[in-house]
Amino acid sequence: MRIVFVGAVESSKIALEALLKVGRAPALVITLPPELAGRHSDFVDLGAVARAAGVGVCYTTDINQPAVLEAMASVEPDLTFVIGWSQVCRQPFRDVARRGTIGFHPAALPRLRGRAVIPWTIIRDEDVTGSTLFWLDEGIDSGPILLQRLFAVAADETARSLYAKHTTNLSEMVIEAATLVQTGNPPRIEQDHDQASYCAKRTAADGLIDWNTPAGSVLRLVRATGAPYPGAFSFHSGEKIRIDAAVRTEKAGRFIGLAGQVQAYSERGFVVLCGDGECIDVVDWTSPTGKRPPVHSKFHGQAP
Repeated sequence: MRIVFVGAVESSKIALEALLKVGRAPALVITLPPELAGRHSDFVDLGAVARAAGVGVCYTTDINQPAVLEAMASVEPDLTFVIGWSQVCRQPFRDVARRGTIGFHPAALPRLRGRAVIPWTIIRDEDVTGSTLFWLDEGIDSGPILLQRLFAVAADETARSLYAKHTTNLSEMVIEAATLVQTGNPPRIEQDHDQASYCAKRTAADGLIDWNTPAGSVLRLVRATGAPYPGAFSFHSGEKIRIDAAVRTEKAGRFIGLAGQVQAYSERGFVVLCGDGECIDVVDWTSPTGKRPPVHSKFHGQAP
């Protein structure tokens, strides 16, 4: 079975390598040019992986361009995988592969369609999520489901740990999907569109911490926006400080002060008061100096 593979991020690489490992090398890999790596915080140059496996590479910024469709048609694909590509796949693209086009979404569709789904899953404090392979149609993550695996979201889930759970599922599901398509009767389970919800795009600027919110909300933002994403951050004395890890302090009400104010030094970092009167202990951070901010100094919501 001849496959075209489209992607440009870390999950794309994991899925591509899974296919290569079981002898299902694509006939063509379509990906972003390396000079556009800045478009994705988790960008991976699939060209290097493809060339090492003897697979042809097509670099593009628009998979709906006629030149891309021609490159796809030239390899006469049976199936196209779109894994980690933020662009609507229009019908001429979807129609190139004889048996259809399959996408991946890190949520339990029909819920949480759209963008930045892993951060939103944590920010919303979801209990359950899922990894979904589905048939692309004219909508946004709305096509019939091929495969779906549901799993619990841990109370201390981070973007990295959730990303890893999805990619572990993906590495197995993509092989299963290819087998199902080749056998000739793959599932096409229609989504319940009345149950759909939609996640908006997030940018690096959305990692700005609002210290007036409750400690739980701040902690979820820190966990949701960390690696492989740009991270949660705040400003102190004109310097941007990225908060990489934090935990809730044990004794609520111990410190009295202002939201965003450093209350004390801890064994590993420093304690900051949040809007509900509870504190978080910042245990890992990145700053120009690497030093802890002074006790009773205050973080600010924006650069001066």
